[in-house]
Amino acid sequence: MKAALVGASGELLHQARRATGRERGPDAVVDTVLGFAAELRAYGERHLGEPAAAAGVAVPGIVDAGRGLAVYAANLGWSDVPMRKLLGERLHGVPVALGHDVRTGGLAEGRIGAGRGTDRFLFVALGTGIAGAIGIDGTVEAGAHGFAGEIGHIVVRPGGTPCPCGQYGCLERYASAAAVSQAWAQASGNPDADAASCAQAVESGDERAVRVWRRAVDALADGLVTALTLLDPRTLIIGGGLAEAGETLFTPLRAAMERRVTFQKLPALVPAALGDTAGCLGAGLLAWDLLSTHDSPEVTA
Repeated sequence: MKAALVGASGELLHQARRATGRERGPDAVVDTVLGFAAELRAYGERHLGEPAAAAGVAVPGIVDAGRGLAVYAANLGWSDVPMRKLLGERLHGVPVALGHDVRTGGLAEGRIGAGRGTDRFLFVALGTGIAGAIGIDGTVEAGAHGFAGEIGHIVVRPGGTPCPCGQYGCLERYASAAAVSQAWAQASGNPDADAASCAQAVESGDERAVRVWRRAVDALADGLVTALTLLDPRTLIIGGGLAEAGETLFTPLRAAMERRVTFQKLPALVPAALGDTAGCLGAGLLAWDLLSTHDSPEVTA
């Protein structure tokens, strides 16, 4: 877990990390989150002169921000955890905002990171899976049911590789860092090969790696062009582990998207700027939004 104390303009005042403790079960993870938050509050009192005025927490999986629930997070073993209530009680009643991890990171990238000053952006994280955040005028759209931005489950190869979501041919089965790692391990015969080593092999001209990489880039371009056709973003921000390949990814991806568009306007394609601090910075921004709008937590999804 990554956490931070964040100033009103998104400045990082203090940051810390902590293991989730998930090997001890889902209840232990909740206890760790609550204890970690209490420690941050105490740090603010000791070193900054006052405790945090509000709290924000970003969690993976399915989030119902209106009810303050972490509805489902398979990797943590969570189901319907009342995170807002629990955290508010531990932090002596301060308001608590709850958000989805990728949308929260996208909020930070759009407002204070690579999309600063952009009125419309799409943030896409290429990690173990693929997810996105739709940015509109400094906020992120959650959708009517909390599923907005799930670009990883656009079907780009109908009838293709099975996806845990129940569909076949989803984008994340071809273009996530996990998918590239799996394909490169198979192509290279090295079970320890990963996406980073595939990118290095592409740069050295390995034809096997080039084929794996091209397959991923083509699928990604198909998914992104579908997204920009629907959303028409001004800026497209790519983050996550696969984006760390830099121009090894961005140069062929720009070319592949250019080949696919007809009437659509290509957005500026840029790498994410905040790295793995984006999520906790975004959670801090959600917390500040609670204080600045004086609205109920339902608006902070």
